[in-house]
Amino acid sequence: MNAAVNPLVPGRFGGPRRIVCMTEETTEWLYLLGEEARIVGISGYTVRPRRAREEKPKVSAFTSARIDKILALQPDCVFGFSDLQADIAAELIRAGVQVTIFNQRSVAQIFDMLAQVAAMVGAGDRGQALLLQYQERLTQMDQAVQARIAQGQRRPRVYFEEWDEPAISGIRWVSELVQIAGGDDVFPELAAQPLGKHRIIADPLEIVRRAPDIVIGSWCGKKFRPEKVALRPGWQDVPAVRHGQLFEIKSADILQPGPAALTDGAAQLHRIVMQWMDAHG
Repeated sequence: MNAAVNPLVPGRFGGPRRIVCMTEETTEWLYLLGEEARIVGISGYTVRPRRAREEKPKVSAFTSARIDKILALQPDCVFGFSDLQADIAAELIRAGVQVTIFNQRSVAQIFDMLAQVAAMVGAGDRGQALLLQYQERLTQMDQAVQARIAQGQRRPRVYFEEWDEPAISGIRWVSELVQIAGGDDVFPELAAQPLGKHRIIADPLEIVRRAPDIVIGSWCGKKFRPEKVALRPGWQDVPAVRHGQLFEIKSADILQPGPAALTDGAAQLHRIVMQWMDAHG
């Protein structure tokens, strides 16, 4: 007679040991936590940290994935992002894989997601320490802005463009970071829309009418062309064009809803806004 298996055999309970990250933000976060050994597969779009591309197999894009390659890695957890990866998640779940899909769209939700991931891999304390650092930096930015406003300066109007043809304005976390950095998003009503197709600006001249002082392009991996933007019909009188205030922030730094946006992305936004305030004080 076979001996009964005891399901309560003592073991090490440290969360998932073999993780596939289908987007970049969880990969970067696990590296920052010192838990990169858990990662067995990553997105092909990963550029942060750069060493991840050399160390980890690439098994997914964004809306597609090599299910066979993921299953061959025998993950005990797959991390993904947003409803756009729902079909991939469903296929993996049907294959018996544990999948955690995050859907963070705001700055607060990014903080919450990062805290959850840290807790899942037993790095809660390390995660909280890093998140407190990020929060403190954002608070310092906001305080610097408030000091300028108290001196009589105004916030610049900022148009953030995720894509050029058609024009798509910034998502919610970007809009919120623009505000923290010291600017006012000229399309705040569109920022609440989670999908890019719902942030398309139907009338390109509406951007002109909102007269942005600063234009920031982050064309989802395509190089921003300020000279091309300046030549758009009707844009010659846009303040940002007249004063040469057209800038690029790489999509990996700002359109990844994770550590990059809270640190490098926010810092670049703040620097651009502070330079504008210095020039228009």
